[in-house]
Amino acid sequence: MNSFTGIRFKKDTAKRFQNFSRQHFKSHTEALETMLDFFQDNEISPKEKLGPSARTLETKLLKRINAVIAIMRDMEKSQTKPTLAMLESLFQAEDHSSEPSKPPLIVEKKIIEEKKDLGS
Repeated sequence: MNSFTGIRFKKDTAKRFQNFSRQHFKSHTEALETMLDFFQDNEISPKEKLGPSARTLETKLLKRINAVIAIMRDMEKSQTKPTLAMLESLFQAEDHSSEPSKPPLIVEKKIIEEKKDLGS
């Protein structure tokens, strides 16, 4: 069996450590060993800053996403919808231009048939 030793900590620090240890580990020894291993394995100092936190990264990402959405909406308003309207108007104009040419052909056939009926 391993022996224990006492280390002196300030009361506030000892309470903080005990609360943290109870939440995440089975024993205080396991908590301290895991923390020491983490710093040694990753070759970092506990005094170093690791960079932006997940919250700040999330905030920046959400701002960028909102900016992209705004750009896409602007593109839709200024480019896509007007282009679609122009294309639709072209197709409608083409449809209208082809319709008047068909009715005279039908009328001509009727006129020819009437002439045949009159002539006979």
